[in-house]
Amino acid sequence: MKLALIIDDYLPHSTRVGAKMFHELALELYSRGHKITVITPSYQQDNELYIEKIDGITVWRFKNGQIKNVGKIRRAINETLLSFKAWRAINSSVMSDSFDGIVYYSPSIFWGGIVKKIKKRCNCPSYLVLRDLFPQWVIDAGIIKQGSLIEKYFRFFERQSYKQANKIGLMSENNLELFCSINKNYSCEVLHNWASVNHVSSRDDDYVSIRNKLNIQDKIIFFYGGNIGHAQDMANLMRLVKRMQVYENAHFLFIGQGDEVTLINQLAKKWNLSNYSYLPSVDQNEFKRILSEIDVGLFSLSVHHSAHNFPGKLLGYMVESLPILGSVNAGNDLLNIINNHNAGLIHINGEDELLFSSASKLYRDNSLRSELGCNAKKLLIEQFSVNSAAQQIERGLGN
Repeated sequence: MKLALIIDDYLPHSTRVGAKMFHELALELYSRGHKITVITPSYQQDNELYIEKIDGITVWRFKNGQIKNVGKIRRAINETLLSFKAWRAINSSVMSDSFDGIVYYSPSIFWGGIVKKIKKRCNCPSYLVLRDLFPQWVIDAGIIKQGSLIEKYFRFFERQSYKQANKIGLMSENNLELFCSINKNYSCEVLHNWASVNHVSSRDDDYVSIRNKLNIQDKIIFFYGGNIGHAQDMANLMRLVKRMQVYENAHFLFIGQGDEVTLINQLAKKWNLSNYSYLPSVDQNEFKRILSEIDVGLFSLSVHHSAHNFPGKLLGYMVESLPILGSVNAGNDLLNIINNHNAGLIHINGEDELLFSSASKLYRDNSLRSELGCNAKKLLIEQFSVNSAAQQIERGLGN
């Protein structure tokens, strides 16, 4: 099949997990004999449309305003224009036989317009990879008010996005149940997050070890990598960092970007944390190398979530056979998935004593870290491989 893959952020410049996942999906579908075209925005180009190849994948980049690392109002405006700008750029390049199927990724919720136009011209089905129940989570977090004009605005585009999908893939059973309780008459299924199962086997000669760079050669490193925002409740992890100061060789490394970067650095300064380092986002290759050096993979989800996210960062930890330590919102089936497979230690956000106890166990017990890490890799291969995701998407498109 000739497939259009649509996402709001893509490699090589993106540092986000979604971009990495979509590129791995593109490569897997390409290896299965499909012709892949990725459609994605860029604010760093002069032409309306720029075409390039990355690892054999054709990428159409259309000019659009910046939507990452900008203010909320500017981001909302630029995201609203995604479909309009995309169609204006690619309209003349899309023929009736250009595509046999569309795979689009949310976030963003603003792809409904472009998907509708491509479907109409090419008479093809579409599959929505739904990873983020926006605007529901920002309502849960109290960032926007339920019933407000801005909620109605986002809900309109959310519905438009869902309406274009022949099949919608949600990341967990609980997310599927929640979605179907709110949204009726959509064809939905569970589509787990995915990753390539190949770990980083070697490093470039010029790569400087993160342990050497930060002078933490002999430390047990607890690592958080990815978005640092309201949805993650980073204060939850910072409380753990503070408690873990009792262990001389425990060190916490956070790498990423988002609305709560200022908060975590302010807390580190306020609490005089000597066991903590923060670095801004790095490219995917360096991120993978850093993962190969750490000991424990961290994550956190806000207690206010009603949705049940499976953070993509966990897959990177699992690829490198790392034990997973973290907190989730109540009812999140991720807790049972990880704990029941003995792949990590997960607690409800707010159970600070339990989280600290688990962190202490992982700090002290190398064999426990190894056991949980091996189980995490096994779980990845069994349930979260990119091969499984590609097969499921093919079926969803009717192939």
